[in-house]
Amino acid sequence: MGKKNHGKVCGRGKLPVKDSNLQNSTPRKLSRQKRNEVNQIVEKLLKASTNIVSSPNVSKEWETYLEIQKLLEKVIQAESDMKVPLTDRSSHLEQFMSWMRQHGAEINGIKIGQFPAYEYGLQAEKDLEEGELMIAVPRKLMLTTETIADSVLGPLLRKDAMLQHMPNVALSLLLLVEKFSPSSFWKPYLAILPQEYTTVLYFKTHELQELKGSPSLEPALKQCRSIARQYAYFNKLFQTSADPASDLLRDVFSYEQYCWAVSTVMTRQNFVPSSDGNSMLNALIPLWDMANHINGKLTTDFNVSQQRSECMAVRPFRAGEQVFIFYGPRTNSELLVHNGFVYPDNKHDALPIRLGVSRADPLQPLRAKLLARLGLPTTGDFLLKSGTDPVDGRLLAFLRIFSMGQEHLEHWLESERASDLVYIDCALETEVETRTWTFLQTRIKLLLSAYPTTLEVDKELLTSTSVASPCQRLAIQMRISEKLIFKRALEYVEQHVRP
Repeated sequence: MGKKNHGKVCGRGKLPVKDSNLQNSTPRKLSRQKRNEVNQIVEKLLKASTNIVSSPNVSKEWETYLEIQKLLEKVIQAESDMKVPLTDRSSHLEQFMSWMRQHGAEINGIKIGQFPAYEYGLQAEKDLEEGELMIAVPRKLMLTTETIADSVLGPLLRKDAMLQHMPNVALSLLLLVEKFSPSSFWKPYLAILPQEYTTVLYFKTHELQELKGSPSLEPALKQCRSIARQYAYFNKLFQTSADPASDLLRDVFSYEQYCWAVSTVMTRQNFVPSSDGNSMLNALIPLWDMANHINGKLTTDFNVSQQRSECMAVRPFRAGEQVFIFYGPRTNSELLVHNGFVYPDNKHDALPIRLGVSRADPLQPLRAKLLARLGLPTTGDFLLKSGTDPVDGRLLAFLRIFSMGQEHLEHWLESERASDLVYIDCALETEVETRTWTFLQTRIKLLLSAYPTTLEVDKELLTSTSVASPCQRLAIQMRISEKLIFKRALEYVEQHVRP
C-alpha cells in the first residue's frame, strides 16, 4: 500500500478546478471529416512515439518530444469539439459520502475538507490518536484490475497484449468505461475526482523546458512519449475493433480523456490482494485517496478476513486539522513525474547519477567481475541521497572499483571482504580513495553546471508573482530540491577529498 499521489505543492497534484454548475456530459461525436483528420494524425503520432533509438539520450528524447507535441497540438485541436466542460466537484461530496457509508465503508472522525495550497484533503472531525482506525473501504467499493473481467472491457482484455501486461493502463481504460457508462456503480466516486492534474502530461512545452539540466527531465519526457503512444494505439484500436469496450469508447475517447484517466490512476492507485490472495491488484480506493502526503510510516493495510482496506492515523491529529498519510518512500522525481507534486521535506529524496565502465577500458573485464560480485551493473544509475550521508553505498563501491588499478582490482577479487567496499570506513589505499572522491566531486560540479539557473535564482523565482503557472512552479521546486541534494553532497564529498 501507499503508492498514490497528491502533495504539498500546487494543491495535491491538481490544477485549480473552475467553478461551474455544469454536470458531466458526454463528448460530442466528431464529424466524419474531423475523425478522418484525427485518424491520419494518429498514424503519424504512433510512428513518432514508437520510432526511438534503443539507447536514447536527453537531447534525442527532447527532439522526439517536440515532434510528438506538434502532432498532439493538432490532435487536441481536431478533438476540440469533444471537450467536456469542467464541473463543480463540491456539489457531489455529500452524495459521495452517503454512497460510501451505504455500501459498507467505515468512516471514523474524518470528512473531506478544503485547505490552502492543497485544494481538497481529509479533515479530522474529532481528536484522533496515532494508530486509530480512520477509514475502512470494502473491496466492492474499489475499482481494481479484477473488476475488468466482468466489465465491458473484459473481452478486449482477454485478447489485447498491452492490457494484459500493463495493469495500470487497463485500469485507466476501466475508469473511462465507467465514466461513460450511464449506470455505473461508481458514478458518485467519479463525480468527486479531480478533472485536471499537474502530472507532466499537463505540462506545456515551455513548462517542461524548465527542467533543463535536471535529472528529472528524461523520465518526464519518456512518460510523455509513452502516454502519447498508448493514446495513439488505443485510438486506432477503438476505431477498428468490434467489441463492447470499443463500441462504448469509439466516439468519446480523446487525448484529453486519456490523460485524465492515466493521471487519475497514476496519482491515486494503490495495491490490494486479489480475491484469491494469489496476486496483487492495482486499485483505486475511494475516500482514502483524498488524503495528502506527509513523512512518516505506512499505516494502510488490507484486512483479508473482512476484505477491506484499512487506514490508521499516522500520528495524533486534533479536531479541525488536516489528516495526512504517508505514501511510501518515493523520490521527488518520481512524485513529480507520476504524481504531479513535489514534497520539499522529502526524507526519501534521492538523485540518480548515471555511470558506466567503458568497453574500451583495458581493465573492463576485471572491473565487471568485481562489480558482479557486489551485485552491481557495469552501467547504471546510482544514487545521491538527501540527509547527512548522501553517498549511497552502491555508488561508493562503484566509484571505488572504477578508480582502481589492476593490482587493486586483483586484490579485492581475491579478498573475502569485497562487500566492505560499500562502507564509508572501508580500508582502502589513499590513491584509490583520492581518485574516488575527486571523481565524484568533479561529476557533481558538472551536473550542477548543467542547470541554466542557480539555486539562489530558483528560490527567488519561486517567491515571484511573475511565475503564475502551477506546473512551472513545480518545475522550479524540483530544481531547488535537486540542487539542495547536489550542494549538500558536494560539501560532504569535499570533506573526503585529500589535498
